[in-house]
Amino acid sequence: MSSTLQHQPQGVHLYARRGKPGELHPYLKHRHITQAATRAADGANPWNLPTLCAAYNWPTGLAGGGVIAIVELGGGWLPTDLNQFCAANNVPVPAITDVSVGGAVNNPGQNSDADGEVALDIQVAAAAYAIATGQAATIRMYWANDIAAAIRAATTDGCDVCSISWGSDENQWGLDAANDLQAAALAATNAGMIVFAAAGDNNSSDGGPGAANVDLPAGAPNVIGCGGTRKTPTAETVWNHNSGKSDGQGTGGGYSTFFTRPAWQINTPPDTRPDRKLADGRMIPDVAANADPDTGYNVVVAGVSQAIGGTSAVAPLYAGLFAAFGTKRGFVTPTLYQNPAAFTDITVGNNGAYQAAIGPDPCTGLGVPNGAALAALFAAPVVTS
Repeated sequence: MSSTLQHQPQGVHLYARRGKPGELHPYLKHRHITQAATRAADGANPWNLPTLCAAYNWPTGLAGGGVIAIVELGGGWLPTDLNQFCAANNVPVPAITDVSVGGAVNNPGQNSDADGEVALDIQVAAAAYAIATGQAATIRMYWANDIAAAIRAATTDGCDVCSISWGSDENQWGLDAANDLQAAALAATNAGMIVFAAAGDNNSSDGGPGAANVDLPAGAPNVIGCGGTRKTPTAETVWNHNSGKSDGQGTGGGYSTFFTRPAWQINTPPDTRPDRKLADGRMIPDVAANADPDTGYNVVVAGVSQAIGGTSAVAPLYAGLFAAFGTKRGFVTPTLYQNPAAFTDITVGNNGAYQAAIGPDPCTGLGVPNGAALAALFAAPVVTS
């Protein structure tokens, strides 16, 4: 039985079968302009996408061809914003198709946070793809009242990569809804579609009542969970604005209470917390990239250029890159864990309950992308005439 979602002004309420409501949030964070001068002292300025991609050793000249699905539970986009962003970043304007799932539609101007989320998703994915290929991205926007239904619709439509930047503490979902989501993600990867999802922006608590909770959809085994860092031109650490504490603003990450550790995660560290609910849970995130709003992404929302961060930005960044690798890559997660050298390991910082360390960890997973190394693993060869 699929969960049922209803639009609300500042989030989307989710009612799992167990009957307790939770709230799905868009995982974006705005930069605090009043503190910008102080933060700039350590180089903590927002990034333009071409510069950030260059810092992550982005590939160029790839064949591309992957169709990007983006799931949204509210908000909307404006063509004028997209045109302004693409002109400023010298990337081609993507081809976008809006798809209604269950009656939801593109509806800008009703919720500024949701509109910011939509702009961030589209613009980051479009730029990540275009920088890697020199081509305009093809994006299908799935306006939905249910994440699992949107994943299924994108799978049926033959999309190659899916980006999801909405989520909630998995315990708010309930086991039935969590299993339904995982079933949708499993069917998607079996059909060739990669699924990325934000790991959350509330440190290891994920906004839940305890110090350690993980987020869904990111925690589903067939979803690639995307965590966040603070990236300046000279350093990169775990994103946590409340260092040493499990609540506040920072990357989500930890161990699932619903899903056991998959075989391909065998070398990840176990959860050693005495209050752990599952002896051997699936760890998230799997991967990470820049997410701190202090070092956020320059995008355009309602005609205004602004910096936005959050793990919301990480999922579309990876989605754009992997769409540039070609079509129908499917379940790539085991290959990622078999090739840690395709990432830069982040070993400094914490998300409250967990500390970064050498190797995969529940703060930033395998680390941040080395785009060219990932392309060497996955990209289709470029055919020249």
